[in-house]
Amino acid sequence: MAPYSISRSLRIAAPPARIYGLIADYRNGHPRIVPKQFTNLRVESGSGVGAGTVIRFDVTVLGRTDHFKAIVSEPEPGRMLVETNLEPNDSVTTFIVEPEDRGRAANVTIRTELNARPGVIGAIERFITARVLPPMYDAELRNLCRESS
Repeated sequence: MAPYSISRSLRIAAPPARIYGLIADYRNGHPRIVPKQFTNLRVESGSGVGAGTVIRFDVTVLGRTDHFKAIVSEPEPGRMLVETNLEPNDSVTTFIVEPEDRGRAANVTIRTELNARPGVIGAIERFITARVLPPMYDAELRNLCRESS
């Protein structure tokens, strides 16, 4: 399988701690920022905030709904949060909050690393993903901006 990634970033004029708090809170914050394609976001186990939280959610794209289960880790608490998909186990999404302007703003990046299948099927997957994910991440970043202000 060939690895590839999709990412989007946005500078948000809000305190980085507030931004990160929304991302890490899977009970109240994160459900308010996901784009419309994401539904049924729920905490399966853990505290629901940050590392150790296990989540389930559905994503509907091009009329097809896929079901996901992921575990959350925080390699750099307050700066980097990672959702590692367990079902299916083919992608990792990282949220990075980089403080700017002496803590009055942050550059926020959402990056997903995926593995494409070989051959024509993999090329089609990459093509579709490159067109579908960026607008979804743009919407999520706009929602995060709205919710953090």
